Amino acid sequence: MEKKTCLITGATSGIGKAAALALGRKGYSLILTGRNSVRGSKISDTIKRRFQNPDVQFFPADISSFKNVLSLTEKLKSQYSCIDVLINNAGARFDDYKKSLDGIELTFATNYLGPFVLTNQLLSLLEKSSSGRIVNVSSSAHGSQSNDFSQAAHPAHYNRKIAYGKSKLANILFTYELSEKLKDKRISVNAVDPGGVLTSLGRNNGIIPWIKHILYYVSRRSLISPGKGAETIIYLADSPEMEGISGKYFYKKQEIKSSKESYDKEAAVKLWDRSLSLCGIRDFTTK
Repeated sequence: MEKKTCLITGATSGIGKAAALALGRKGYSLILTGRNSVRGSKISDTIKRRFQNPDVQFFPADISSFKNVLSLTEKLKSQYSCIDVLINNAGARFDDYKKSLDGIELTFATNYLGPFVLTNQLLSLLEKSSSGRIVNVSSSAHGSQSNDFSQAAHPAHYNRKIAYGKSKLANILFTYELSEKLKDKRISVNAVDPGGVLTSLGRNNGIIPWIKHILYYVSRRSLISPGKGAETIIYLADSPEMEGISGKYFYKKQEIKSSKESYDKEAAVKLWDRSLSLCGIRDFTTK
């Protein structure tokens, strides 16, 4: 069997690291990205040594920066002829209003716009696969949000839960719209809720807020390990059963319904067009 290539963002810890280990064990050629080069080199070396898998490369990148993402995609296009799987896993949550290097609210830039640019730029490599797959990591946090993004993260009324939830709703709207745009291509696009996973998400805001976040899932008896949280991601990326399945939302390896707002076609198109404008890129789904 021809070796498949998988790109995982946010691969230095948590779910991304767990997915990298699992797919490395399966023999995938891995492209790992993250901001921490020390952790990136460590996980790459671990996969190479533990699974005798030499085809692992780490590329440092800040997914919230359009310049960083575009630089990364140019490197990948020069080194790889095909990407079979793209896992958009990198994510963050910020207690206080912050801007990305491009002047955009940082949660939205990290969780949605960066992956939007990355995916768009790498479609040419995904099209070379006999069965390309894109997996967008979302969250149940999307469920209580409206699909009006015009005032999603204004500094005057910033709310971390709303900012995070809307970024994850954007992931799903993007998933459904991209799936529709690629319906005549050999590329499937699906979104996943990994559940309440014990990761470092939110730890950048301080140890106390992070502990409160963990205790919330402990109180609900729903806290799971990164390995468990990565299982559905790996299923969508690797399972033969997922061949040709696209435009769906999954939890615990089962298709489930996302929020009512996530199925609003008009909102999805509006978000898509706004995203192209904010990022200053052309739409690679149209040729």
